[in-house]
Amino acid sequence: MDPSSLPELLAARVRGRAPACGGTRVIAIDGRSGSGKTALALDLADQIGAPILHLDRLYPGWHGLARTPAIVRALLADLAIGEKGRARQWDWASDAPGRWLTVRPTNDLIIEGVGAGATALRPFLSHLVWLEAPEEERRRRALARDGDTYAPWWDVWAAQEEQYIATDHTPEAADLIVSTGS
Repeated sequence: MDPSSLPELLAARVRGRAPACGGTRVIAIDGRSGSGKTALALDLADQIGAPILHLDRLYPGWHGLARTPAIVRALLADLAIGEKGRARQWDWASDAPGRWLTVRPTNDLIIEGVGAGATALRPFLSHLVWLEAPEEERRRRALARDGDTYAPWWDVWAAQEEQYIATDHTPEAADLIVSTGS
């Protein structure tokens, strides 16, 4: 598949799906760190005019991947009943909870980040995309993006990703699996 055609393909697929989160169609873009989730989410948002919930704003620290689905589930549960969803953002500089993030009900919402397709979130999802790329390429991309901040945490985060995939089997649950490796 030509990667440049992926946003249009996803836009067409999403338009054919019913909302599963109240009146909101939630599109989850999941995959390991550095697989291209943010880039795809930005391109898809341009295609469908949807806001993006970036999970890196909500992970409760470098050891918090397993706690993130419960945070997002509570936010989506509020959206499902037509209420504003709220969650505490993580202040990475102080390594502590930060300001509140509010997400208003909308026709479409893109959630991107590791854990976006977690089992606990699937009842709210209209479409789940899993991105894959070779580890060396993912690491290169992630460190080019986040550099010295991420480098000492790569192995810690990768171990959490392994546990998440082993527990939630997200690639097997995906509606679409895309290789973003060169």
